[in-house]
Amino acid sequence: MSDSRVVLVIGATGRQGGATARALLDRGRAVRALVRDPAGPAARALRDQGAELVRGDLDDPGSLREAMLGAHGVFSVQALAYEPETLAAEVRQGKTVADIARDSGVAHLVYSSVGGADRHTGIDHFESKAEIERHILALGVPATILRPVFFMDNLLHYADAEGERLLSLPVRPDRPMQFIASDDIGLLAADAFEHPDHFIGRQIEIAGDELTFPEVARIYERVTGTPTRLETLPIEERMFEWFAEEGYQADIPALRRRHPELLTFERFLTRRLRPALA
Repeated sequence: MSDSRVVLVIGATGRQGGATARALLDRGRAVRALVRDPAGPAARALRDQGAELVRGDLDDPGSLREAMLGAHGVFSVQALAYEPETLAAEVRQGKTVADIARDSGVAHLVYSSVGGADRHTGIDHFESKAEIERHILALGVPATILRPVFFMDNLLHYADAEGERLLSLPVRPDRPMQFIASDDIGLLAADAFEHPDHFIGRQIEIAGDELTFPEVARIYERVTGTPTRLETLPIEERMFEWFAEEGYQADIPALRRRHPELLTFERFLTRRLRPALA
Protein backbone atom coordinates (compact mmCIF):
# COMPACT_ATOMS: atom_id res chain seq x y z
CA MET A 1 0.00 0.00 0.00
CA SER A 2 1.50 3.34 -1.03
CA ASP A 3 1.40 6.60 0.86
CA SER A 4 -0.65 8.90 -1.38
CA ARG A 5 1.52 11.89 -0.47
CA VAL A 6 5.06 10.52 -0.88
CA VAL A 7 7.00 11.19 -4.09
CA LEU A 8 10.48 9.76 -4.56
CA VAL A 9 12.60 12.32 -6.41
CA ILE A 10 15.60 10.92 -8.26
CA GLY A 11 18.36 13.42 -8.99
CA ALA A 12 17.13 15.51 -6.08
CA THR A 13 20.43 17.38 -5.70
CA GLY A 14 20.53 18.30 -9.40
CA ARG A 15 18.77 21.07 -11.29
CA GLN A 16 15.64 19.22 -12.41
CA GLY A 17 15.27 16.94 -9.41
CA GLY A 18 16.00 19.78 -7.01
CA ALA A 19 13.41 22.00 -8.68
CA THR A 20 10.86 19.17 -8.53
CA ALA A 21 11.57 18.48 -4.86
CA ARG A 22 11.18 22.16 -3.96
CA ALA A 23 7.97 22.53 -5.95
CA LEU A 24 6.45 19.47 -4.31
CA LEU A 25 7.46 20.63 -0.83
CA ASP A 26 5.94 24.04 -1.55
CA ARG A 27 2.65 22.24 -2.30
CA GLY A 28 2.77 20.29 0.94
CA ARG A 29 3.72 16.97 -0.63
CA ALA A 30 6.00 14.55 1.19
CA VAL A 31 9.29 14.26 -0.68
CA ARG A 32 11.70 11.38 -0.41
CA ALA A 33 14.97 12.53 -1.99
CA LEU A 34 17.32 9.92 -3.42
CA VAL A 35 20.87 11.09 -2.73
CA ARG A 36 24.30 9.50 -2.85
CA ASP A 37 25.66 11.52 0.07
CA PRO A 38 23.14 12.60 2.72
CA ALA A 39 25.87 14.72 4.35
CA GLY A 40 26.48 16.81 1.22
CA PRO A 41 25.43 20.47 1.25
CA ALA A 42 22.71 20.08 -1.41
CA ALA A 43 21.24 17.07 0.41
CA ARG A 44 21.32 18.90 3.76
CA ALA A 45 19.53 21.87 2.18
CA LEU A 46 16.75 19.55 1.00
CA ARG A 47 16.49 18.00 4.46
CA ASP A 48 16.22 21.47 5.99
CA GLN A 49 13.34 22.22 3.60
CA GLY A 50 11.49 19.14 4.81
CA ALA A 51 12.57 16.33 2.50
CA GLU A 52 13.29 12.82 3.75
CA LEU A 53 16.74 11.76 2.56
CA VAL A 54 17.37 8.21 1.39
CA ARG A 55 20.79 6.99 0.27
CA GLY A 56 20.75 5.34 -3.12
CA ASP A 57 22.42 4.92 -6.48
CA LEU A 58 20.88 4.41 -9.90
CA ASP A 59 23.31 1.55 -10.49
CA ASP A 60 22.13 -0.19 -7.30
CA PRO A 61 18.67 -1.67 -7.97
CA GLY A 62 18.36 -2.80 -4.37
CA SER A 63 18.66 0.77 -3.11
CA LEU A 64 16.03 1.88 -5.63
CA ARG A 65 13.60 -0.81 -4.51
CA GLU A 66 14.06 0.21 -0.91
CA ALA A 67 13.62 3.88 -1.75
CA MET A 68 10.36 3.18 -3.62
CA LEU A 69 8.75 1.22 -0.80
CA GLY A 70 5.44 2.89 -0.03
CA ALA A 71 6.01 5.71 -2.52
CA HIS A 72 3.02 6.89 -4.53
CA GLY A 73 5.01 8.68 -7.24
CA VAL A 74 8.52 8.72 -8.70
CA PHE A 75 10.26 11.53 -10.56
CA SER A 76 12.91 10.04 -12.84
CA VAL A 77 15.79 11.90 -14.45
CA GLN A 78 19.26 10.70 -15.37
CA ALA A 79 22.54 12.56 -15.73
CA LEU A 80 23.22 14.15 -19.12
CA ALA A 81 25.37 11.80 -21.20
CA TYR A 82 27.40 12.18 -24.40
CA GLU A 83 29.92 9.33 -24.67
CA PRO A 84 28.90 5.77 -25.61
CA GLU A 85 29.59 4.42 -22.13
CA THR A 86 27.65 7.14 -20.31
CA LEU A 87 24.80 6.99 -22.84
CA ALA A 88 24.50 3.25 -22.24
CA ALA A 89 24.49 3.90 -18.48
CA GLU A 90 21.74 6.51 -18.88
CA VAL A 91 19.52 4.07 -20.78
CA ARG A 92 20.18 1.27 -18.32
CA GLN A 93 19.40 3.49 -15.33
CA GLY A 94 16.26 4.98 -16.86
CA LYS A 95 14.91 1.53 -17.71
CA THR A 96 15.77 0.19 -14.26
CA VAL A 97 13.87 3.00 -12.55
CA ALA A 98 10.82 2.27 -14.71
CA ASP A 99 11.04 -1.49 -14.11
CA ILE A 100 11.24 -1.09 -10.34
CA ALA A 101 8.44 1.50 -10.36
CA ARG A 102 6.21 -1.03 -12.10
CA ASP A 103 7.22 -3.87 -9.77
CA SER A 104 6.72 -1.64 -6.71
CA GLY A 105 3.20 -0.63 -7.72
CA VAL A 106 4.06 3.06 -8.08
CA ALA A 107 0.91 4.92 -9.09
CA HIS A 108 2.59 7.64 -11.15
CA LEU A 109 6.01 7.81 -12.81
CA VAL A 110 7.06 11.20 -14.19
CA TYR A 111 10.05 10.90 -16.53
CA SER A 112 12.01 13.93 -17.72
CA SER A 113 13.15 13.32 -21.28
CA VAL A 114 13.96 15.96 -23.94
CA GLY A 115 12.01 17.87 -26.55
CA GLY A 116 12.09 16.10 -29.91
CA ALA A 117 12.78 12.65 -28.46
CA ASP A 118 9.76 11.37 -30.38
CA ARG A 119 11.02 12.68 -33.74
CA HIS A 120 14.11 10.59 -34.60
CA THR A 121 16.56 13.48 -34.32
CA GLY A 122 19.75 11.48 -34.76
CA ILE A 123 21.20 13.26 -31.71
CA ASP A 124 22.80 10.68 -29.45
CA HIS A 125 21.69 12.15 -26.12
CA PHE A 126 18.16 12.63 -27.46
CA GLU A 127 17.97 9.09 -28.84
CA SER A 128 19.01 7.65 -25.44
CA LYS A 129 16.00 9.34 -23.86
CA ALA A 130 13.77 8.15 -26.70
CA GLU A 131 14.81 4.57 -25.88
CA ILE A 132 13.86 5.07 -22.24
CA GLU A 133 10.53 6.58 -23.30
CA ARG A 134 9.73 3.56 -25.45
CA HIS A 135 10.55 1.24 -22.57
CA ILE A 136 8.27 3.15 -20.19
CA LEU A 137 5.41 3.07 -22.68
CA ALA A 138 5.89 -0.63 -23.37
CA LEU A 139 5.78 -1.42 -19.63
CA GLY A 140 2.38 0.20 -19.28
CA VAL A 141 3.29 1.83 -15.97
CA PRO A 142 1.09 4.90 -15.25
CA ALA A 143 3.40 7.61 -16.51
CA THR A 144 3.82 11.16 -17.69
CA ILE A 145 6.70 12.02 -19.99
CA LEU A 146 7.89 15.62 -19.88
CA ARG A 147 10.11 16.78 -22.74
CA PRO A 148 12.01 19.94 -21.76
CA VAL A 149 13.56 22.14 -24.42
CA PHE A 150 16.78 24.23 -24.23
CA PHE A 151 17.52 25.21 -20.63
CA MET A 152 17.61 28.94 -19.90
CA ASP A 153 20.06 28.03 -17.16
CA ASN A 154 22.64 27.09 -19.81
CA LEU A 155 22.82 30.73 -20.92
CA LEU A 156 24.05 31.80 -17.47
CA HIS A 157 27.43 30.72 -18.83
CA TYR A 158 27.59 34.24 -20.32
CA ALA A 159 26.56 36.10 -17.17
CA ASP A 160 29.99 37.28 -16.02
CA ALA A 161 31.00 39.16 -19.15
CA GLU A 162 32.92 42.42 -18.76
CA GLY A 163 33.13 45.17 -21.36
CA GLU A 164 31.16 43.27 -24.02
CA ARG A 165 29.22 40.04 -23.85
CA LEU A 166 29.70 37.82 -26.88
CA LEU A 167 27.27 34.95 -27.38
CA SER A 168 29.37 32.66 -29.58
CA LEU A 169 27.04 29.92 -30.79
CA PRO A 170 26.60 27.72 -33.89
CA VAL A 171 23.04 28.86 -34.57
CA ARG A 172 20.99 30.56 -37.27
CA PRO A 173 20.28 34.13 -36.15
CA ASP A 174 16.82 34.07 -37.71
CA ARG A 175 15.78 30.74 -36.23
CA PRO A 176 13.81 30.92 -32.95
CA MET A 177 14.81 28.63 -30.11
CA GLN A 178 12.44 27.48 -27.39
CA PHE A 179 13.63 27.78 -23.80
CA ILE A 180 12.61 26.62 -20.33
CA ALA A 181 13.88 27.40 -16.84
CA SER A 182 14.84 24.34 -14.82
CA ASP A 183 12.64 25.66 -11.99
CA ASP A 184 9.67 25.43 -14.33
CA ILE A 185 10.41 21.78 -15.08
CA GLY A 186 9.93 21.23 -11.36
CA LEU A 187 6.72 23.25 -11.40
CA LEU A 188 5.29 21.16 -14.24
CA ALA A 189 6.42 17.87 -12.68
CA ALA A 190 4.77 18.83 -9.38
CA ASP A 191 1.59 19.74 -11.26
CA ALA A 192 1.63 16.31 -12.92
CA PHE A 193 1.74 14.62 -9.51
CA GLU A 194 -1.02 16.90 -8.18
CA HIS A 195 -3.31 16.30 -11.17
CA PRO A 196 -2.70 12.73 -12.37
CA ASP A 197 -6.01 12.48 -14.20
CA HIS A 198 -4.86 15.26 -16.52
CA PHE A 199 -1.28 14.06 -16.97
CA ILE A 200 -1.06 10.25 -16.83
CA GLY A 201 -0.65 8.81 -20.29
CA ARG A 202 0.60 12.06 -21.80
CA GLN A 203 3.91 13.02 -23.42
CA ILE A 204 4.34 16.80 -23.32
CA GLU A 205 7.05 19.02 -24.81
CA ILE A 206 7.52 21.89 -22.35
CA ALA A 207 8.84 25.44 -22.82
CA GLY A 208 8.29 28.90 -21.40
CA ASP A 209 9.65 31.19 -24.12
CA GLU A 210 10.69 31.31 -27.76
CA LEU A 211 13.35 33.73 -29.02
CA THR A 212 15.98 34.15 -31.67
CA PHE A 213 19.50 34.47 -30.31
CA PRO A 214 19.77 38.16 -31.33
CA GLU A 215 16.69 38.65 -29.13
CA VAL A 216 18.46 36.75 -26.35
CA ALA A 217 21.41 39.14 -26.72
CA ARG A 218 19.14 42.21 -26.51
CA ILE A 219 17.48 40.88 -23.36
CA TYR A 220 20.86 40.17 -21.79
CA GLU A 221 21.95 43.72 -22.55
CA ARG A 222 18.72 45.21 -21.22
CA VAL A 223 18.89 43.25 -17.95
CA THR A 224 22.61 43.66 -17.25
CA GLY A 225 23.51 46.92 -18.98
CA THR A 226 26.48 45.19 -20.65
CA PRO A 227 26.67 45.50 -24.45
CA THR A 228 25.83 42.08 -25.85
CA ARG A 229 25.84 40.61 -29.33
CA LEU A 230 25.59 37.25 -31.06
CA GLU A 231 28.57 35.81 -32.91
CA THR A 232 27.45 32.95 -35.14
CA LEU A 233 29.79 29.99 -35.52
CA PRO A 234 29.73 27.28 -38.21
CA ILE A 235 27.02 24.67 -37.64
CA GLU A 236 28.80 21.32 -37.48
CA GLU A 237 27.32 19.23 -34.65
CA ARG A 238 24.16 17.23 -35.29
CA MET A 239 22.28 18.88 -32.41
CA PHE A 240 22.80 22.36 -33.82
CA GLU A 241 21.93 21.13 -37.32
CA TRP A 242 18.63 19.89 -35.88
CA PHE A 243 18.05 23.22 -34.16
CA ALA A 244 18.52 24.95 -37.53
CA GLU A 245 16.43 22.46 -39.52
CA GLU A 246 13.52 21.64 -37.23
CA GLY A 247 13.97 22.38 -33.53
CA TYR A 248 11.62 22.16 -30.59
CA GLN A 249 7.85 22.26 -31.00
CA ALA A 250 6.32 22.91 -27.58
CA ASP A 251 2.86 24.49 -27.62
CA ILE A 252 3.78 27.47 -25.46
CA PRO A 253 0.36 29.22 -25.62
CA ALA A 254 -1.36 26.04 -24.37
CA LEU A 255 1.21 25.62 -21.61
CA ARG A 256 0.77 29.24 -20.55
CA ARG A 257 -2.99 28.94 -20.39
CA ARG A 258 -2.54 26.33 -17.66
CA HIS A 259 0.65 27.82 -16.20
CA PRO A 260 0.75 31.61 -16.70
CA GLU A 261 3.62 31.77 -14.21
CA LEU A 262 6.07 30.03 -16.58
CA LEU A 263 9.17 32.19 -16.83
CA THR A 264 10.08 34.15 -19.91
CA PHE A 265 13.82 34.45 -20.48
CA GLU A 266 13.77 38.09 -19.39
CA ARG A 267 12.02 37.27 -16.11
CA PHE A 268 14.38 34.34 -15.55
CA LEU A 269 17.46 36.47 -16.16
CA THR A 270 16.17 39.31 -14.02
CA ARG A 271 15.40 36.94 -11.17
CA ARG A 272 18.81 35.27 -11.37
CA LEU A 273 21.06 38.28 -12.04
CA ARG A 274 19.49 41.47 -10.71
CA PRO A 275 20.37 40.75 -7.04
CA ALA A 276 24.03 40.38 -8.03
CA LEU A 277 23.89 43.54 -10.14
CA ALA A 278 22.27 45.69 -7.45
